[in-house]
Amino acid sequence: MRIALAQMCSGIDPDENAGQLRSLIAQARAGGARMIYTPEMSGLLDRNRSRAAGVIQTEPEDSVLAAVCSEAKDQQIWVQLGSLAIKTSSDPEAKWVNRSYLINPSGQIAARYDKIHLFDVDLGPEESQRESAAYARGQRAVVASLPEATLGLSICYDLRFSALYQALTNAGADILSIPAAFTVPTGKAHWEILLRARAIEAGAFVVAAAQYGRHADGRATYGHSMVIDPWGEILLDMGEGTGLGFCDLDLDKIRDVRSRIPAVANRQSFEMPARSS
Repeated sequence: MRIALAQMCSGIDPDENAGQLRSLIAQARAGGARMIYTPEMSGLLDRNRSRAAGVIQTEPEDSVLAAVCSEAKDQQIWVQLGSLAIKTSSDPEAKWVNRSYLINPSGQIAARYDKIHLFDVDLGPEESQRESAAYARGQRAVVASLPEATLGLSICYDLRFSALYQALTNAGADILSIPAAFTVPTGKAHWEILLRARAIEAGAFVVAAAQYGRHADGRATYGHSMVIDPWGEILLDMGEGTGLGFCDLDLDKIRDVRSRIPAVANRQSFEMPARSS
């Protein structure tokens, strides 16, 4: 199964980002990919929430989503649209959601996932983020059927919470999508090792399309979009820069690895330890 990953430097103009997505989807299809994965916040990356509020739309009104669905249909390709900022209410005080989409080759939405673990961190004087101030967290894990595999959906900071990926693989996921906009400090320290850990413990492919570069809102992201195989080997590392990467997934590798180390099948439930007084 040939896939493409889009490494983007999304900005504050949704129409410009939509145009880039259309071009990347067309290039992916021309390169023989049956599916393309895009990063977190593909349609808008703006930490100025007052400015962002002027362009974030509800799902039926979102121009980026409409453009991607249209291009998926035109190109007859699956699209895992990493995520969009989506308005869920007409109430101006209501929080948005960080929502990931799976779009089929007919241009229809096949699955939605709202980010569960929100990025509330203090990395130092130059990097403090409170995603929960503007976004409501999702409540459920999501798996979706592809023609040859089952896809588990997640977004960025979810990567640090292994229980989510256990739930996804318990539900049958054998490809894990982890679109991201990792910061440079955390990317250098943890990105690769966490991606490989998720692949190894699940005996699954990990596909992680990422943002890269200095964005219009002033933030910098790490890049290094990756594909990891079920044995934990790196099949693709896009490094720095923007553009497309291609990778061929041998889905038989999932069965081979899980037969040798049946970690998913061997998972056990257990009682939590008692707290001593």
